[in-house]
Amino acid sequence: MADAPDPQVHRRRWLTLGVLCVSLLVIVIDNTIVNVALPTLVRDLGTSISDLQWVVDAYTLVFAGLLLTAGSLGDRFGRKGALSIGLVVFGAGSAAAAFAGGVTPLIAARAVMGIGAALIMPATLSILTNVFTDARERALAIGLWSGVAGIAVALGPVTGGFLLDHFWWGSVFIVNVPIVAVALVAGRFLVPDSRNPEKPRLDLVGAGLSIVGLGALVAAIIEAPSYGWTDPLIVTGFAVAITALTAFVVWERRVEEPMLDVRLFANARFSAASVNVTLVFFALFGFIFLATQYLQFVLGYSAFDAGVRTLPFAFALMVMAPMSSKTVQWFGTKRVVVAGMLLFAAGLVVASTSTVTTGYPRVMLAMILMGAGMGLSVAPATESIMGSLPLHQAGVGSAMNDTSREVGGALGVAIVGSMLSSLYSHDLDGKLPAAVPGQVREAADQSVGAALQVSAQLGRVGAPLADAARESFVYAMSRASLVTAAVALLGALAAWRFLPARAAEVHDLAATEPELAEAS
Repeated sequence: MADAPDPQVHRRRWLTLGVLCVSLLVIVIDNTIVNVALPTLVRDLGTSISDLQWVVDAYTLVFAGLLLTAGSLGDRFGRKGALSIGLVVFGAGSAAAAFAGGVTPLIAARAVMGIGAALIMPATLSILTNVFTDARERALAIGLWSGVAGIAVALGPVTGGFLLDHFWWGSVFIVNVPIVAVALVAGRFLVPDSRNPEKPRLDLVGAGLSIVGLGALVAAIIEAPSYGWTDPLIVTGFAVAITALTAFVVWERRVEEPMLDVRLFANARFSAASVNVTLVFFALFGFIFLATQYLQFVLGYSAFDAGVRTLPFAFALMVMAPMSSKTVQWFGTKRVVVAGMLLFAAGLVVASTSTVTTGYPRVMLAMILMGAGMGLSVAPATESIMGSLPLHQAGVGSAMNDTSREVGGALGVAIVGSMLSSLYSHDLDGKLPAAVPGQVREAADQSVGAALQVSAQLGRVGAPLADAARESFVYAMSRASLVTAAVALLGALAAWRFLPARAAEVHDLAATEPELAEAS
């Protein structure tokens, strides 16, 4: 049985949550803030398209690949230490990225930032779970934590656009340093330490297999739109991922002290919630990929103005995420998660009806529905994952939740991006007259942004090309939005089928840890 909660830790628990949310905010924003700096990097560093992909992907790849291992290390050696080390590494990587003199050191710095983020993110949720021992308070705290994570996704483009309007491209990285410093100092006094009291031996084989498996999976997902899903390199990547992750499961079932007890997946609450988080982040990142281009290329907003117009999503999520815990008390986890996923899907259906002429209000409505839906669904799903586990496994449980988010997001961008590219190119080819020169046609087929660039160079003659490109993009966006809505509906169906109607009433996690362990 766990020790009784420390009264001092209990008194300052909401201040602790503030530090954890600030730590989370800075690493999630970095998932999207760099995207708005890509055109500037092309001008200032002369980067190629491949270079740009790696500036974005080096962070995501390392982040996702190390999550399970980082969560396990936090459980073993102490979560406060993992959080502090992660903040230092992330801050150092941010400073190095800001002053990188070329694209290669920038990519290397982004990878270092990914290492820091992998230590930070599972530590924040596992510390939260250990600090908030009352089930109802924990659900509210997780709602706020989830709300910050979702808001950060939307704030990235806004923050990046503002900084680029006023400072140099390195400002999108150097801004992390003072935030990290504040989190480190505040964390020194406000964040308690916790760890697995059993101090299991390090599962080095499991760690290696998880890093190889998750790294290969995310790398293959990221590169598939560029190479093609059937390219031998991509197929090999997926084969390596499947082999390594299968070996990981086999090893974890046999080893005496596993890094991740895979028997947890027999728990319907844990598995269904993990699947739900994966699917909602698939839909979210897929939609953001579509919406940011629609706002800029079709509606003509600048990067900053487009970012500002994603704020209704953030506001709706910010309102609904904290409310989800009370709503779960009234209606139960299953109904709330399903209702949230249905709202999310409805927002995507609304987005699919956007045209070249409908303007911003329809996209705003779609974002409000999606933000409300995500706020309702993600926090209870996250609480279901963490509530399925004993406290000493909080780090690995948090890492599973975070891995679900990262893999779902990477899949969303990759698959929706591939669909968008294919549908756009096919539709545009049918709209362009045969007299259009092959070189112009080939450039326009690459993306709507490339088509608008070519049309601007052609002057008035290029206006029909620009119109055709916008129409083809909206056509492709509409179909991709409907497919993404279907994924959200699949998440609702999975939640309805497999999530328990209500979690067992747990008023004191610390006091009932053995029962939670047995349920797992």
